[in-house]
Amino acid sequence: MYPLNYAILKHFTKVEEACADCVMEALASEYSTFKAFKKDAIINALMTAEANGLLEESRFDLDSNQELRVYYRAHEEGAATINQYIK
Repeated sequence: MYPLNYAILKHFTKVEEACADCVMEALASEYSTFKAFKKDAIINALMTAEANGLLEESRFDLDSNQELRVYYRAHEEGAATINQYIK
């Protein structure tokens, strides 16, 4: 099992795009008991990965509660970097 932030990054090498809700849904079975497995912490991890050039924003929409969802994707270079460091 990877550390949570590693699992978040690795998830983006397996999907076309995802938002924080998508990431939580995908990782819940293994990581839901982790203290940092909260939407705000996952959004922070995604924004950090974007700032570090591993992910990029792909689109936006509103969820059923009218809250903004930001979708991210791992571009080719970002995915290669993630896969290089997280086997």
